[in-house]
Amino acid sequence: MTVANSTVIESTPVRAGVVGVGAMGENHARVYSELQDTTLVGVTDLDTQQAERVAAEYGTQAYDFERLLENCDVVTVAVPTKAHYDVVGACIDAGVHVLVEKPIADTIERGRELKQRAHEEGVTLQVGHIERFNPAVQALSDLIDDLDVIAVEAERLGPPIDRTATDDVTYDLMIHDIDIVHSLLGREPSSIAATGAENGNFATATMEYDDGVVASITASRVTQKKIRRLTVTAEECLVEVDYLEQTVLIHRDSYPEYVIDDGKNRYRHESVIERPRVQNREPLRCELESFVETVSDGTIPEVTADDGLHALETVQTIDRLVAEEDGLEVRPQ
Repeated sequence: MTVANSTVIESTPVRAGVVGVGAMGENHARVYSELQDTTLVGVTDLDTQQAERVAAEYGTQAYDFERLLENCDVVTVAVPTKAHYDVVGACIDAGVHVLVEKPIADTIERGRELKQRAHEEGVTLQVGHIERFNPAVQALSDLIDDLDVIAVEAERLGPPIDRTATDDVTYDLMIHDIDIVHSLLGREPSSIAATGAENGNFATATMEYDDGVVASITASRVTQKKIRRLTVTAEECLVEVDYLEQTVLIHRDSYPEYVIDDGKNRYRHESVIERPRVQNREPLRCELESFVETVSDGTIPEVTADDGLHALETVQTIDRLVAEEDGLEVRPQ
């Protein structure tokens, strides 16, 4: 395993904290409190009542931000994207290893600066692209190198959310599948096209590659059914991944045959479907286990700052194309 330029944590258990305990941050607090060889030492939030409630729920302390950093080896940063630069930067300056929820920052320039600062300080900076740790996606990753891929299609759809959305659907949802497509194909697209609707709540993008592969990604917060699906069309087969059910189905070539029914010849296809075994686990638990292990061993994280920047660059291109077509405000790059 490649060793990163980061400080190895020798203490056991690892002392963990969470900065920002809204819906996602509270889940991080829950998982940290359950991990072996990890102690949830505290949480912090601008909403002190929320921080105290979460701390009481998971048997820990509610601290102010500076005090939390004094007591932690690692933290999850789950604050709004616009605050990532300042909060993650403060964690790095304090020598605390960081898992920051996606996207890495609100601009590419700030994301690159955080990456450089983390490198200089020997601090691990992991980006929270959680679907990398979905067991079904990991099963697909084991298959993909043996396939001659023709196309990839991702759908991340759902009804209006019951929380305040601070990001467009491209940054909030589509970025997950952008990261997955990047990790599966391992190369840059040669062209990108995108369109959107419903004032930033629906978007679809098409990425084309020099070798002819096409990736289509759709994200929606206005679809009255929750769908999290990835389909890979290859010369050898069709692979369907259901993120929610954590299943993988492989459809092979069907076999035509003639059968006799009531004295008449009839034609039918016999479908062949393989279902690889997937060990169902909570992706967030897998993500945090990997993060803590990476920090403890001083190795390179599964999702690096470069991975986060790559996804952010692509989503910003898509967001700009959608905004220009729909007459919306273009976010800074």
